[in-house]
Amino acid sequence: MDPNRTIAAVASVLLVVVYAVGSARWVATGDSWYGQLSQPSWQPPDVVFGIVWPYNFVALIASGIAVAAHGSATARGVWLVGLAASVAAALAWARLFYVDRALGPAAIALVIAVVVTVPVVATAFVTRRWAGAVLIPYQVWLALAASLSIGYARLN
Repeated sequence: MDPNRTIAAVASVLLVVVYAVGSARWVATGDSWYGQLSQPSWQPPDVVFGIVWPYNFVALIASGIAVAAHGSATARGVWLVGLAASVAAALAWARLFYVDRALGPAAIALVIAVVVTVPVVATAFVTRRWAGAVLIPYQVWLALAASLSIGYARLN
């Protein structure tokens, strides 16, 4: 494999690992506080989160490797920049929501994550249709999470 493709694949996987570790670290700090918040009526049961997030991380890794292996240099660049921006915004949400308890700014961060993830999904689709298709649940989940975050900010 071309070294640039290998670097892109490794960078993509590392971004997802940072995402998973950072999310787990910050989300775990807010358990007792979070349980006391008024929840939006469309909040899914907790078990859904435990199913969706592992899927999302695996889908991001698989799609990132596909884009790295089969995408053009431009596609790889769009993927990595978009994924980095999405991860940064999602981690900002986790930090703002659970650590800083700044619900309004947290909601804004997650809306940003939704927007900057669109080119990531589109790039995956252009590169390999299946790679984009497996990211649709992630995009939908981010949108749902953003709506929940807005709901939390409004209710609390």
